[in-house]
Formats: sequence, structure tokens, C-alpha cells
Amino acid sequence: MKKIFVAIVAFIGLGSLHAQNVKYGLKGGLNIANLNVSGEASPSMNSIVNLHIGAFAEFKINKKVAFQPELLYSMQGAKYSQIINVEGTNYDTNNTLKFAYLNIPLMFKYYPQSQFYFEAGPQLGLLTSAKVDVDVVGFGSGSDDVKEFFKTVDFGMNVGLGYNFSKNVLVSARYNFGLSNIADTEPGDNTKMKNSVFSLSLGYIF
Repeated sequence: MKKIFVAIVAFIGLGSLHAQNVKYGLKGGLNIANLNVSGEASPSMNSIVNLHIGAFAEFKINKKVAFQPELLYSMQGAKYSQIINVEGTNYDTNNTLKFAYLNIPLMFKYYPQSQFYFEAGPQLGLLTSAKVDVDVVGFGSGSDDVKEFFKTVDFGMNVGLGYNFSKNVLVSARYNFGLSNIADTEPGDNTKMKNSVFSLSLGYIF
């Protein structure tokens, strides 16, 4: 963890040497989020739509290459259906896992043209909340805090592309695939759960 934050500071420090080439902005948009789950009796997961919002700084290294660290509040998760057995009786349930992350993407951008770019880079995610909404068919619904069952830190990789419509307005599309198991399981439990998020963003550069 310490090495990761040292690397973040180093990147930002390098960029500050070229402060005249720095652009700051805000961005937000839609997440189409899901979870890749494996293990014994793992349910089939389905996507949910949610939001992300945050800020970024673009450090232009040269005409073709830029480095862009970001700080994003991102709402993620997935939904699934499951049959649970209580005292010999089966109940159908519809469940939605709702995660909130503070994500720190470190994106490297390549501009083949002046307005169009490709991007890729690692991402550190810090879990701020985790809840599950449960609807027991025919009996009602409820919500519970499940943060204790998930790891606080998530690592992933991002790939994407974007287009600057003007000096101030941009749009981008990005896919984040989780590399780490976010499930905080007991010994002997082989369940693995990884984030999977496709994002569409609209940004404004100051």
C-alpha cells in the first residue's frame, strides 16, 4: 500500500514540473456495474446502473501523451436472485448489492489526433459503504449493512477512449476490470468476487 501511494505522489510531482501544461476538470456519468463471482453455489449476477462523479487533472507530457490522475466517487454493485431455505421452507429473493467506492484512477492517455485519445492505467478503490437490499417475494423487503463482508481496498485496471469536443467539453467511455478479490471470506470459503464496471462520462475542463 505504501509503495502505491508513493508512486501516486511521484507521478503528481513529475506533472507539477510542467504546470503550464496542466488542465483541471470535473466529470460525471453513468456506471453499468456488475460483479464477476466464482466459487461454490455462486449466484448468477446481473448489472445495475448507477452514477459516478469526481475531478481530474491532465498533465500533458508531450503532444501525444498525457497523464491523468482522478478522484471519483463511484456507486457500483450487482443484483441477483436466490432461493433461501428457512426452517424447511423455500423463499424466492431478489437482492441488490450496492457499493460506494472512492476510486483513484491513474490514466495514461495517447492522442493519435488532437481531440481523440485512448487511455489505460491502474486504479485503486477504497470501499466507503456496502449495503444489500433484499426483497423476499410475497413477504416484503429490507436493507442491511454488509461492509464487514468485503475488503476495504480494491485494485483494478482501466481501458478506454475519449473525445474532446472543444477546449472545455469531453466525453469518454471506460471499462474497469477488478484484479483483486473483494470478498472478505472465512478460511475454507473459495468464493471470489471482482468488480466489473463500464462507465460513460461527460467532462468539463476549466
